[in-house]
Order: sequence, then structure tokens, then C-alpha cells
Amino acid sequence: MALRVCVIPLAVASLWRMATNRQADDAYGEISFSNLSGFKYLVVINAITAAYSVLSILLSSFKSLARYDWLVFVLDQAAAYLLLTSCSAAAEVVYLAREGDRQVSWGEVCSYFGRFCGRATVSVALQAAALLCFVALSLVSAFRVFSKFDAPGADVDCSASGSKQADEQGK
Repeated sequence: MALRVCVIPLAVASLWRMATNRQADDAYGEISFSNLSGFKYLVVINAITAAYSVLSILLSSFKSLARYDWLVFVLDQAAAYLLLTSCSAAAEVVYLAREGDRQVSWGEVCSYFGRFCGRATVSVALQAAALLCFVALSLVSAFRVFSKFDAPGADVDCSASGSKQADEQGK
């Protein structure tokens, strides 16, 4: 439960930091998160994961929903993978903004839009922290689901098969 509570402020802070991120420069114009698809994807996925976290906290109070551990497991996995893809997409945009790509003649832009790049970096870092929470949540929900089952072949008697092999070797 604590990890789900931690995800909400991290995802909302990342969303807010990116959604309000814009900067104008007299020589180069204005840049906003909405100009870059990787940043728009980050905002959408943060909104989805924050909403899912709130909903899962509210629904966890109902004991009748405890039998839906599989659904929670699948949704936790989906949220973790969505966060992973959006975090990597946004991190790539930040990297290109900071370093540029000389092979395709893209110059770095953070020297002109330093505040924008700094806020984008903070947003990606907050989302990475939310991702780590969801990775831990995925492990916990996987343990919760799979601990209900025995290991494959757990009901096989190994001592009987061992004596059978010894009999066959003796012949």
C-alpha cells in the first residue's frame, strides 16, 4: 500500500513539472512540452499511472476484491511497462536536447533553453522514481499471485523414483 501511495505524488509532480514546462527566447522563439511527442507521452502515462494508483488504493479497501489478485498483477505490470517506455522516450529527448546529434546536424538546445531542459530533467527523474515504485509493486503483486500455487512437480515423490532408479541400475 505504501508504494502505491508513493507513486501518486511522484507521478503527479512529474506530470505537473512537464505540463507547465515552457520557455521563450528572443532569438529562438518558444518551446513547450507539447512540441515534443516524447514529453507529451510522459504526461499522458503519468496521468494514467497516478489515476490507476488512486483507484487501486480505493478498491483495495474492499475485501471482496481480494480474489482479483491476477488483475492487479497484470495492471501493475502494464503500468510498469508504460512508465518504462515513456521514461525512456522522454530521457532520449532530454539527452538529444543536452548533447545534440552531430551525425544528423542536430545541435544541442539546452544552452538556449536551460530552464526548460532543467525542468524536463527533473520530470524524467521523478518519473524514474515512480517507475522504481511500480517495479517493486510488480514484484509484490507477482509474489502475492504466485505464492497461492505450489511449484510445478511439488507433489511428486522423489524418494520413490530414486529407489526405482537404484533397482534398474542393479539389474
